[in-house]
Amino acid sequence: MTMPLDPPTNKSPAKVPVPPSPIRLIVGLGNPGSEYERTRHNAGCWALEDIAKAIGASGFSADKKMKAEVASANVDGRKVWLIKPQTYMNCSGQSVGPFARFHDIRPEEILVLHDELDLLPGQLRVKLGGSSGGHNGLKDIQSALGTPDYWRLRIGIGHPRSLQLNQGVADFVLHRPRLEEQIDIDRAIDRLSAQASVLVRGDMPEAQRLLHTTPKN
Repeated sequence: MTMPLDPPTNKSPAKVPVPPSPIRLIVGLGNPGSEYERTRHNAGCWALEDIAKAIGASGFSADKKMKAEVASANVDGRKVWLIKPQTYMNCSGQSVGPFARFHDIRPEEILVLHDELDLLPGQLRVKLGGSSGGHNGLKDIQSALGTPDYWRLRIGIGHPRSLQLNQGVADFVLHRPRLEEQIDIDRAIDRLSAQASVLVRGDMPEAQRLLHTTPKN
């Protein structure tokens, strides 16, 4: 006896969840030298130093071949690298590209911490890929990796226009934040370093949920 066929359905097959790619390289962008250390453009370096402490990384040491200060940590049995390019901001890819290739690190396993003009001080955003938004450090990293598809953690520093400052952008990013701005940026960095384990395991939806809302003072 021939059994009747089941009627066709319009249901799509269930999607199998794709596990997140753990982060293997965290990059803090900025300019080298004591004269730039506390300027707005170095917010990525400030954040990297706090994340390094949060995950128990080794101290940073100079790697001349990779043009970077380098630290590492073991997290859940995996090695995580942390680097501060020493190339100056606009040439950051000269450090990130060779380092990633040498250690066989894929773009989606990279998280770049950087200052963001389009966010107010205290705001944070996590995203994969997209435009460099005029940020020359990101532009150079994209060129070195051959793709924009690496993770970014954008740390708001504000824009001179949004902060009602009569200052050009180039001058603004190379100056120290005002006290109230510094307090907001420091609080944001405290929040992101508290979620270092979430970021390192690559759970970016959870990181976005936790970091995209700025707490009220």
